[in-house]
Amino acid sequence: MTHPLVSQLRFTRHEWLRALRDVDEAEGRIRMEPMNSISWIVGHLAWHEQWYWLRYAQDLNPVPQLDELVGTGRPATTPSLQEMMSAWREITTAADSYLDTVTTETLQERFQWKNKPMRESAGTMLLRLTYHYWFHTGEVLAVRQLLGHRELPEFVGDIGAKGPYRPE
Repeated sequence: MTHPLVSQLRFTRHEWLRALRDVDEAEGRIRMEPMNSISWIVGHLAWHEQWYWLRYAQDLNPVPQLDELVGTGRPATTPSLQEMMSAWREITTAADSYLDTVTTETLQERFQWKNKPMRESAGTMLLRLTYHYWFHTGEVLAVRQLLGHRELPEFVGDIGAKGPYRPE
């Protein structure tokens, strides 16, 4: 059975996708400083998932160009929204294969990187990523408001059906 924290990440991804609905390629590339472009946000979250669930957990790096394009601390970019969505889908599909296997015990462990344990447990990393999505969901909705989009999601969606509390 899927770990409850993994289920919450998946619900969060669903809500983030709901915030992205109806953004076209041109709008996705607009940067309203100091905020990021929506396309950068998409790529950045793909980059974050790739580091945690593919690189640290499995030593895989299917979309290496994300490091330079949308990594933390890199110069701002406005990549193709379509390309970033494609990368996000590829990475999250691969990440889900790993996430389907995690247990409470696995989440208490620390990944090794360059022969050193990470400072945070896999569980803390999972929480950090989930909250990172919520942070950028707000940013996406702010950019969309400035672009004049109407009828945006105003509150967390159907958590009762799609992401309810359940004990382990």
